[in-house]
Amino acid sequence: MSDAEEQEYEEQPEEEEAAEEEEEGEALDSAAPQILASPPAPSPAPEEPEPVAEREEERPKPSRPVVPPLIPPKIPEGERVDFDDIHRKRMEKDLLELQTLIDVHFEQRKKEEEELVALKERIERRRSERAEQQRFRTEKERERQAKLVEEKMRKEEEEAKKRAEDDAKKKKVLSNIGAHFGGYLVKAEQKRGKRQTGREAKVRVLSERKKALNIDHMGEEQLREKAQELSDWIHHLESEKFDLMEKMKQQKYEINVLYNRISHAQKFRKGAGKGRVGGRWK
Repeated sequence: MSDAEEQEYEEQPEEEEAAEEEEEGEALDSAAPQILASPPAPSPAPEEPEPVAEREEERPKPSRPVVPPLIPPKIPEGERVDFDDIHRKRMEKDLLELQTLIDVHFEQRKKEEEELVALKERIERRRSERAEQQRFRTEKERERQAKLVEEKMRKEEEEAKKRAEDDAKKKKVLSNIGAHFGGYLVKAEQKRGKRQTGREAKVRVLSERKKALNIDHMGEEQLREKAQELSDWIHHLESEKFDLMEKMKQQKYEINVLYNRISHAQKFRKGAGKGRVGGRWK
């Protein structure tokens, strides 16, 4: 209910009270001429004094006040309340509030739809960005793997080339040593023109025994056979070396025993002069 309607309902009791006061005033006005028109009551004649008890009995009893009948108030014609207008205003107010609520609802719904559309756009944009980032990372990883494979192949080629060059250098050095080592020793001996020492004799013997390998034309199987032959030859030489070392040790032992015997015999020999024993002079 609106404020105007509440004010109208509050003003209705005040209007009813004013109507009751007007009716009481009209009743008093109508009763006043009758009271004035009635003759005054004759004054009683003086009487002799009576006893007090009789006078008290003759005194009139007080009358009860007259209560006017309740009459429903009448609404003046000029101030009659229009309930249809109040109902109409109430309906208009309710309709206005309903329309306002509908407008607010549709506005909120429109706002939510716009937010939903914006959210969908953000999700789609992020999805496309993630797809682009994933594609970029995949491309980078593919390039990195390709570079690693290329680098590995390049290193393998360089190592294979280096091994081939090292093998060629080794073969060349071995062939040069086999071909020119003997001649180099002969030239060195001719230049020095001195007596050969034990080491030089060993070197000469080794140079005479050493032969050129000549392995440039050999295949893999022939190289294996040559390697086995050289291994057997080295084993044979090691065996001879061991035998010679053992023989030399035995000879040294025998020489030491003989030297000790001679020394012992020289101590007990009378009149023995100085002589050379075991390479020393006694």
